[in-house]
Amino acid sequence: MTLALICGQGRLPRIVADAQEARPLVCVLAGFEPDGLAADLTFHLETLGTLLATLKSRGVTRVCLCGAIRRPPIDPARLDDKTAPLVPRLQTALTSGDDGALRIVMDLFEEAGLRVVPVDDLVPDLLPAAGVPTFKSYAPQNSVEAALGERTVAAMGARDAGQACVVRGELVLAREDAAGTDAMLTRLARDRTTGSGDFLTNPISTASDMFGGLLGDATDWLGGGATQSEGGILFKGPKPGQDRRADLPVIGPGTPDAVAAAGLGGIVIEAGGVMLIDRTRTVARCDALGLFLWVRE
Repeated sequence: MTLALICGQGRLPRIVADAQEARPLVCVLAGFEPDGLAADLTFHLETLGTLLATLKSRGVTRVCLCGAIRRPPIDPARLDDKTAPLVPRLQTALTSGDDGALRIVMDLFEEAGLRVVPVDDLVPDLLPAAGVPTFKSYAPQNSVEAALGERTVAAMGARDAGQACVVRGELVLAREDAAGTDAMLTRLARDRTTGSGDFLTNPISTASDMFGGLLGDATDWLGGGATQSEGGILFKGPKPGQDRRADLPVIGPGTPDAVAAAGLGGIVIEAGGVMLIDRTRTVARCDALGLFLWVRE
């Protein structure tokens, strides 16, 4: 057994495990158990040093980080001798942005002689080819929205803060934060239902877009919620310069429902940069809801 999965929550770890000829060693961060995949080893952040040693002793040479986690605080009482020397770097990771934190953790694995392999190396089909797999295609206005979405994610990436945004017309309605894409879409759906906010006439939101996102997430809060008008897109892509060994953005069968509930017209993802889980079901759900899915170069 030369491959170990370092797992968080969600369906992705099971998909990666099922795609391998030989079952990998499944290592799960305590409190972040994946869906439908039993753990061979459960570890805490405070015992990471022991996990590294255990993997080496079991003949593991490659690891893949997959699944969603949040940042657990370090409990000094749990620290073991092998992890204590790593504490300063772990503390730096916990106070860094997502990409910066992952780079530190991946460096620790690599320094222990364990090569970090990207999910898409193990399951290449997760990265869809460019094009529109849905019945419905995008309109010219969506091209304008996608360009704004790309610029917005690039500006967010400069702050290591999120990989998705919602755009309608020439306005950015919302930016992903640490809570994730689903939480962002849920907020928009709630505001749409309650009728709060009006981004089409809100000067604060307009100013945010004019200055390329420099005002950051505060303008989303000041702007209120989504407009009652329908249309717009969810745009999702990796951060510029992102280390693609881990944390590539993901959409799946639940994404179309969240997008529809938020009153949007479609989904735009970057070709080669966003993983699509359960493609058949996701595309079928888009078709059922009258949404388009554009895998954009």
